[in-house]
Amino acid sequence: MSILNDLIPGTFDLHIHTTASDGTLTPSEVVTLAKQSGLTTIAITDHDTLLGLAEASDAGQKHGIRIIPGIELSSRYEGHAVDILGYNLYQCDELEVTLVHFRKSRENRAQAILDRLNELGVNLTMDQVLTFAEGGSIGRPHIGRALVQHGYVPDLRAAFDLYLADDRPAAVPKRTLHPEEAIQLIHQAGGQAVLAHPALIRNDAIVQTLLQTYPFDGIEIWHRSHTLDDAGRYRALAKQLDLLITGGSDFHAPPHQLGKFHA
Repeated sequence: MSILNDLIPGTFDLHIHTTASDGTLTPSEVVTLAKQSGLTTIAITDHDTLLGLAEASDAGQKHGIRIIPGIELSSRYEGHAVDILGYNLYQCDELEVTLVHFRKSRENRAQAILDRLNELGVNLTMDQVLTFAEGGSIGRPHIGRALVQHGYVPDLRAAFDLYLADDRPAAVPKRTLHPEEAIQLIHQAGGQAVLAHPALIRNDAIVQTLLQTYPFDGIEIWHRSHTLDDAGRYRALAKQLDLLITGGSDFHAPPHQLGKFHA
């Protein structure tokens, strides 16, 4: 079974980020781009926030694009980052409270990263970083873009390679949930919980354990980082475990293309 049952290949993208988290386009701009790209259904799945959904919904009505309200929650399991997509979410006090804590935690983490950068002779201020967050949930990409803007690195990749990646000198761990907690929050909000880009976990034994142990509703089999072999392997696993299948580009910014992923 599939959350995509009524969708036609090439007309949807169920994994998209906006300026509400670490994307570079506003929710309205994403919807406009979706229309220009020939898409008819998209899901806004910003990291640990629902702030972009109202704007996206309004733009969707204007352009005739179906908007699926979503989120991508950060979790961790046995040392592995495990991102969990939630689809078809409704207002939920428990989720809202958790997201408020996430937002504050992200702000504290960003300041801690800036403190480490300052110790390394890289003098950025929070105000310089917030220019790139545009009122959204702050994250490392915003700090990376500020590093580029102020001439410390040539591009975003270099910002992560030199300073911001998990094993680099300015790295600060982020607050995460346990997968079971993330799934519970999504279910409390009336949504479906889907394991995002499982190939990026780089351990299929962990992937299978997660899907068999916790009440996931689905698995993202199509993703721009997945090969066709990956997609086939995860489709078979979804069939074995009777899970929904989803797919999306994980769009953050050009040159990545909205709606383009292996399907």
